[in-house]
Amino acid sequence: MIPFIEDDFIESETSFRELGDLLKQEFGAPSVTTPLRHHHDFQNPGEAKDSTLLLMPAWDAGRDLGVKIVTVSPDNGKYNLPSIQGNYLYMDAHKGSVRAIFDAKALTAKRTAAVSAIAATFLAREDSDKLLVLGTGALARNLVLAHAEFQKLKKVYVWGRDLDKARKLVQSLTEIRDPKMEFLPFDMEAVSDFEKVLQQADIISTATLSESPLLKGDLLRPGQHLDLVGAYKKNMREADDRCIERSDVFLDTYQGGLKESGDIVIPLESGILSPSDVRADLFELCSGSHPGRVGEEEITLFKSVGHASEDLIAARYYFEIYERLQKNT
Repeated sequence: MIPFIEDDFIESETSFRELGDLLKQEFGAPSVTTPLRHHHDFQNPGEAKDSTLLLMPAWDAGRDLGVKIVTVSPDNGKYNLPSIQGNYLYMDAHKGSVRAIFDAKALTAKRTAAVSAIAATFLAREDSDKLLVLGTGALARNLVLAHAEFQKLKKVYVWGRDLDKARKLVQSLTEIRDPKMEFLPFDMEAVSDFEKVLQQADIISTATLSESPLLKGDLLRPGQHLDLVGAYKKNMREADDRCIERSDVFLDTYQGGLKESGDIVIPLESGILSPSDVRADLFELCSGSHPGRVGEEEITLFKSVGHASEDLIAARYYFEIYERLQKNT
């Protein structure tokens, strides 16, 4: 029997510190081969927006391999379904047999949030203790928890287009009772107007599907760190041109970061940004070839679009936990 590892297992067994450290090791000394992902937009009759199919393969020769199959349907909220759905096929790279199938939702959210958290260790100020999150979905929740495990947070603001959803997210976070999350609780607040608290935040994480910029660069204060993880398509943006102009820009990878999201693609096309302006990617940060933040007043911007090696490392992490627990039962 091929085990199907569900989101509930991933939720209950996550240590962002452990997962983040494994991802940091891989970015610092890569062992995983990662072809360019397949990204296919397709018409969705009856909906106002196209849907997307993503295929993300990766392998560590002789050890393991995997491929994530994801669909993105932006209008799914009206059906009470997640906009992002998918599965991850985790395999033995030596014999080619399937080891496990994962529900990809939690796997993706956990590895994405962990990547943002390790990037912030290089790019946010060391005294950062206030976080503003834009978005109310599963990724927003994980961004709070991941950043909290790496930063000594004292205050978290949560904003969403639906204030009630922001309040529910805050409530769910305050109700967590997990001994692995010893950093909880801290002060959390749902806000109706994020611009009123924008300058108080040290780290600003965005996890939305916005097609027009939410963050205005003229409102930023020196020393802030922007963590942009939403806006996955070329016509989507979470930060305006002034954010790009005022920030030192970093990417998770050059391979995807320069091509996939409007936060980078649109400024590149308009001439606001050139590829040479990008300071470094996460491979360079984790390997020590770039120091990351170099000044207290510097505004840093990290754009993450995801990388298939992250999925493979995360799948390996959870599968090893699964195997260990199975042997002990």
